[in-house]
Amino acid sequence: MKSAHRRAYIDWARGLAVLLMIEAHTTDAWTRAAAKSSIAFRNLAILGGFAAPAFLWLAGLAAVLSAARTERRTGSREVATEALCRRGLEIFILAFLFRLQAFIVSPGSHPVTLFRVDILNIIGPAVVAVALIRGLGGGVVRRVWLYAAAAATIAVVTPLIRSSEAVDLLPTWLQWYVRPAGEHTTFTLFPWIGFAFAGAAVGELLASANGDDVSERRLHALATVVALGLIASGVYFASKPSIYRAAGFWTSSPTWFMIRTGLVTLALPALYACANLLRSPALEAMLMPLARLGQRSLFVYWIHVELVYGYTTWWLRGRLPVWGTLVAFAVFCAAMYGTVLARDRVVEAWRLRRLEFNPAGA
Repeated sequence: MKSAHRRAYIDWARGLAVLLMIEAHTTDAWTRAAAKSSIAFRNLAILGGFAAPAFLWLAGLAAVLSAARTERRTGSREVATEALCRRGLEIFILAFLFRLQAFIVSPGSHPVTLFRVDILNIIGPAVVAVALIRGLGGGVVRRVWLYAAAAATIAVVTPLIRSSEAVDLLPTWLQWYVRPAGEHTTFTLFPWIGFAFAGAAVGELLASANGDDVSERRLHALATVVALGLIASGVYFASKPSIYRAAGFWTSSPTWFMIRTGLVTLALPALYACANLLRSPALEAMLMPLARLGQRSLFVYWIHVELVYGYTTWWLRGRLPVWGTLVAFAVFCAAMYGTVLARDRVVEAWRLRRLEFNPAGA
């Protein structure tokens, strides 16, 4: 199997994260209040809660793979680090443009919502942090340990930081990035940036495989063992008394961080195994929609949030039973895929037109 085909499983992972993201938002926005106390809704909320860790984990992995490609092409780690930092800054700026779009398209919100901390506000700094750690140099093993140590440190200190009075001394807008502040924060750097470091550790090993089948199989075998160890450790320590004065299991506890990191990590070897055990053009064709959604994850994120929470679907807001939300979710996913196809056709037509008028630009 060629490397390009084998790595399609990363796009599948992104595609699954996209589906989980849409499921989380549609069930939150469209399910009626009475149904939100049901076990089915609770389980869907837990499932959808894996979308953000998956996106951040994959952002860390993709950042390292991108930096490795740039370094091989240019022969310079400094150039690769600079390019990755620039990409992180772009994502951070996009976060504010996204909030500005929402403010304009759905008027009525307070201007302070422009500075709300959402997932793009975290992914941007996370990519920069991954780039800076990689820029410290050293071999693959050293960088893997640095990323793992950074992830573990973030998980351990999160409950301490959230309860620390020192955070109150920071400027208000910076506090929103450190700990939850009501409607001003959807995500915070602690513990969410830790998922990006965990993904970067796997990304370093994946980049070092450099297209070798045997090395990549060993990597995924190791990732499986580590992931299962994280899950087992998280479950074990969750059953013991907490060492923290204040820590919520579902929000700030290191045990839940370990379980989520383990499950997200385990998904990649599972998809890799599917790609190798069931390798066939028919399988790739069947999973092409999932891969395409993964490749256009930022585009889907950009348009779907406003569609789910905005005026377009206001008539669905809080009015569906759980089963109705699931039906609407399936229809909405199909619509998103159709939008992605339309977007790709427009971009390809524009590209061909550019080449027609400027052949040298090829």
